[in-house]
Amino acid sequence: MSRLSLSLADTPTSVHPEARLAQPVGAGVVTALVGFTSSFAVVLSGLTAVGATSAQAASGLLALCLTQSVGMMLLSYRYRLPITLAWSTPGAALLASTGAVAGGWAAAVGAFAITGVLIVITGLWQRLGNLVAAIPVEIAQAMLAGVLLPLCLAPVKAVQASPAVVVPVIVVWLVLQRFAKRWAVIAAFVTAAIGAGLSIALQHKHLDFAAMRPSLELTVPQWTWQAMIGIAVPLYIVTMASQNIPGTAVMKSFDYQIPWRAAMSVTGIGTVLGAPAGGHAINLAAISAALSAAPAAHPDPKRRWIAAFTTGVCYLMLALGSAALVTLIATAPKGTLETVAGLALLATLAAALAGALKSEQHREAGVVTFLIAASGVGFLGIGAAFWALVVGLVVRKVLAYRQDS
Repeated sequence: MSRLSLSLADTPTSVHPEARLAQPVGAGVVTALVGFTSSFAVVLSGLTAVGATSAQAASGLLALCLTQSVGMMLLSYRYRLPITLAWSTPGAALLASTGAVAGGWAAAVGAFAITGVLIVITGLWQRLGNLVAAIPVEIAQAMLAGVLLPLCLAPVKAVQASPAVVVPVIVVWLVLQRFAKRWAVIAAFVTAAIGAGLSIALQHKHLDFAAMRPSLELTVPQWTWQAMIGIAVPLYIVTMASQNIPGTAVMKSFDYQIPWRAAMSVTGIGTVLGAPAGGHAINLAAISAALSAAPAAHPDPKRRWIAAFTTGVCYLMLALGSAALVTLIATAPKGTLETVAGLALLATLAAALAGALKSEQHREAGVVTFLIAASGVGFLGIGAAFWALVVGLVVRKVLAYRQDS
């Protein structure tokens, strides 16, 4: 008998309906808060790195909240499954390491749109999904680890720049890692916000309240081959390999079968629609997916979709605060945003490094991929992540041939 049928058999029938509803709604609120606060700083860093102004970065964050919100509500309600979506946090980290490309922000926006098209095609054409899945795990993880390393080093550098704000953030994060790991990044963000607010007040810095109103800044996409190869291709691969495929596996572990074609169509179209406003990519949630799909969300597996739907509703409300967050961070002491982003990505970096070095046979190829991606050195106007992937695959093939000889 499957876990799903066992859970259904064990579902209590004496629980008051309002109590049963409060449980998935509460789980949805927690999912939204954890998902937003743990990685929005990474998104802002990535969008800014590829040329977005503060207003355009705020617009991108708003667009991502809106598109994934609508997508979650559509998918969860239509299929009665706890399907949660997220922005591509590894993709945002990739953007932060890539930096500006030929054509500037408009070319980056064009690359975001192409990424969405590729995601849609993946849902409709199985061979493309199989091709991405065929990329060796150690190479994909090594590329991701290299992309994440500079961001995870940021808190160390920020201690020197703004110790009064940054040190308390790190201490709070460390304490919560010990006693309440789920809330560690949220607590770090709250501490950073308090420290930034005190710094702004004590130094009498000016806050632009007009800029705190949520608004979409639309950009006409442009297409350059450098942006296509340097942003669109790595962003697509990272989003698929680090988000969509693991997200499907997480849901399967709770006996849920993701409607693959529908999920890829919704997230791909959402990415295309959000791109002109600055949204880089949305996808299936991976780590946070368990918050709405696990028994803690509701004892009855057939009722957990309410948690995912609630998450979507919460993101609509969180979208309203995107511009205010960007304005506050822009006025905050140097290194505040980078510290929160770096702490949020430490667990992902650790997992990526473990995956990259797990295979002793292909460890050298993983290390080479990691070093090239971490270097941030591009070539021919194309970022380091793409070259890390190419060189890593070549080294892996050459060394595998040597071992077979």
